[in-house]
Amino acid sequence: MSVDGEAVRLRTEADAPGWEVDPDDEWGVAVLATVGRQLRLRREAVGMRAADFAVAVGYGEDLVYKVEGGKRIPRQEYLDKADEVLSAGGLVAAAWEDVKRVRYPKKVRELGKLEAKAVEIGVYECNSIHGLLQTPEHARALMEAAQPPYSPDDVERMVAARLARQSVFDRDPAPSLHFVMEEAPLRREVGGTMVWRRQLERLLEVGRLNNVTLQVMPTNTDAHPGVDGKIELLKFPDGTALGRSDGAFSGRPIADPKQLRILELRYGTIRAQALPPRESLAFIEKLLGDT
Repeated sequence: MSVDGEAVRLRTEADAPGWEVDPDDEWGVAVLATVGRQLRLRREAVGMRAADFAVAVGYGEDLVYKVEGGKRIPRQEYLDKADEVLSAGGLVAAAWEDVKRVRYPKKVRELGKLEAKAVEIGVYECNSIHGLLQTPEHARALMEAAQPPYSPDDVERMVAARLARQSVFDRDPAPSLHFVMEEAPLRREVGGTMVWRRQLERLLEVGRLNNVTLQVMPTNTDAHPGVDGKIELLKFPDGTALGRSDGAFSGRPIADPKQLRILELRYGTIRAQALPPRESLAFIEKLLGDT
């Protein structure tokens, strides 16, 4: 930043390092209120006005007030710079450990927690490649295609949240993961040829893992129970389970054993009609070889 009288453009709300917090996210609101209050108290303790602090960290005064008021989710770079300016000895920067979880929407966090606890996950996806299998570039291309469009910050936030869920592949012991996907999304060159090829390569990488079963449903197959939409089944260590289907029970999550048996029957039928795992990987390899 210039101190020699040159014009200094402070980053404003439009390109600020953070996102708006969901007012319905009680835990997130509490975390941000605590972090914001600590930042304000530390700033006031060193006798620095908000305007001066904004110049020191290189961001607009409006952002400073929103972060201190718990209305804005700061990124790591903001907290690191604030720590430096306030000589906090790493205490402000350490708040990132809590803040980084708040940056993901509440719904995604809850889904990630369930996936992290599950010992078995079964998914049938009809219109796209499942989020747990997407590359960053593929996920970004899908989100940038939304209408009305998301802001660049929102796109990055959602991509980061989707990728964070993929830590399920790093768990030890590893969960059992089953994916069935339709042929059509595999052929759609989302993001261009290179992004599409990398996505197919990612599917082959994941599909070869010992704890993963990946199957392709050919387009020329007969009707099956998944034509109504996505199906998800999660099973937990205590024997309980959770399921959801676009075409059953109004699309809401269900845990009742009788309802779960219906979803398990539908998912089992879908898996039986899809290509076996080895043939599915060969199918994806052929798609790559044809380009």
